[in-house]
Amino acid sequence: MPNLGMTSDATSADASYLGASKIDDAGTIDASSQWVRGGVVAALVAALLAVIAMLAGPSLPTRSGPPIEQLAVEKTFFKPGEISLALRNTGADDVTIAQVAVNDTYVNFIGADHPIARLDSAFLTLYYPWIEGQPYRISMLTSSGVAITHTIPVAVESPVPSAGFFGTMALLGLYVGILPVLLGMLFLPVLRRAGPSAIRFVMALTIGLLAFLAFDGTVEGIQVAGPSGAAFGGPALVVFSAALSYIALQLIGSLVRRWRGAAATRSGIGLSVMIAVGIGLHNLGEGLAIGSAYAVGELALGAALVLGFALHNTTEGLAVVAPVGRERVSVLVLLGLGLLAGAPAVVGAIAGAAIATPAASAALLGVGVGAIVQVIVTVAPAVRVPGRGLDGVSMAGLAAGIVVMFATGLVIPA
Repeated sequence: MPNLGMTSDATSADASYLGASKIDDAGTIDASSQWVRGGVVAALVAALLAVIAMLAGPSLPTRSGPPIEQLAVEKTFFKPGEISLALRNTGADDVTIAQVAVNDTYVNFIGADHPIARLDSAFLTLYYPWIEGQPYRISMLTSSGVAITHTIPVAVESPVPSAGFFGTMALLGLYVGILPVLLGMLFLPVLRRAGPSAIRFVMALTIGLLAFLAFDGTVEGIQVAGPSGAAFGGPALVVFSAALSYIALQLIGSLVRRWRGAAATRSGIGLSVMIAVGIGLHNLGEGLAIGSAYAVGELALGAALVLGFALHNTTEGLAVVAPVGRERVSVLVLLGLGLLAGAPAVVGAIAGAAIATPAASAALLGVGVGAIVQVIVTVAPAVRVPGRGLDGVSMAGLAAGIVVMFATGLVIPA
């Protein structure tokens, strides 16, 4: 009995030390009160940091040396007799454009008539009789004498945004996104007649396809971010978006499992939905890149391009239906899965042609990468043999998925 009394006193002392106001019968501290205390401590730390910043800031010496002036050209537009540039300040100091030269010839310009602050954007229009198909080198001289150059390999007149233009973007998204995915889903009857080893091979093939998409999205996102996305982190923006997307989807998955049970996300239809979401986010980023490139005349549309994307994305349809090879699924559900995976390409192409910036495209490509990685982690147990891990069939499927995506990607000329 004395020991029990000491244990009770110790528990009370610990509770008093932690400031717990509520302890259940098992001795567990009330979670809500702990969250409140954590919030109070976080607010106190933030207030102290703000005070330190206000007190320490004026005491620091002024930075010596010339100003750090940087400008990134996010988009270039060509009209007869005009070259327009969408600029963003990616440096530490304000930038004021004093003069502009095209191929070493100073030209008249309008826009950017005020200092461009850090991360701010401006639109600059140059009056110059450019010639179709010729390269141009644009030099922007700042008020402090710094020359910022931008090279245009080939001048091509930019398409004029109109109903027909956005209709073309929608058709492009349909051709390279929705239709190929739906065609790939036609393999479902074949999967229903396949044996366990064949299903495991197809699931491993799916993981190989997704792994290639994750790698391809990362590379493309880093390329899109480039210098124009440096102010927003550049390549780090892709990694940050991918990590945030992965964590968010993991959290959503855990909430779904808590509400509906583990079978809700591990069933065939649950896995198909997750795969379709991951592929859809990837296609949204690709659509943004395609639309923005077409808007500035850097993408040549043609039969070879459409065929290349169709071959490349047909395999995505196979990945979507692989988990439901043994389940009965209605045509409407299959159509919904196909639209979930392919329709974002339409939205991305239209948005990319209208408003997308390199930083936004890179961030969305990163979101797609994170979603795909989360899907791979979820699907991976389906290709393991109980007690043996990965066998030859699973390894062959992984390799086949990567090879198929690489080979079909070579067909795309742009």
